[in-house]
Amino acid sequence: MGASTQEHYHPRAEEIYYIAHGTGRICVAGDAIAIPPGQRHKLWNTGAEPLRLFCCCAPVYEHGDTIITEP
Repeated sequence: MGASTQEHYHPRAEEIYYIAHGTGRICVAGDAIAIPPGQRHKLWNTGAEPLRLFCCCAPVYEHGDTIITEP
């Protein structure tokens, strides 16, 4: 409902987003989105209801492996 993540990337981790509910927009296209290490990405909820997704990271997610690239 108008929310978004900050654009960011992970130097080591790969992510897979699987959209389970709602409508969204991401700057890396696809229904299931594989985001390789170092690829900048951002996710927006463009629908009228909550956006639910599964995010799988390998190696395991760590805050220290997130580089924010926008203010």
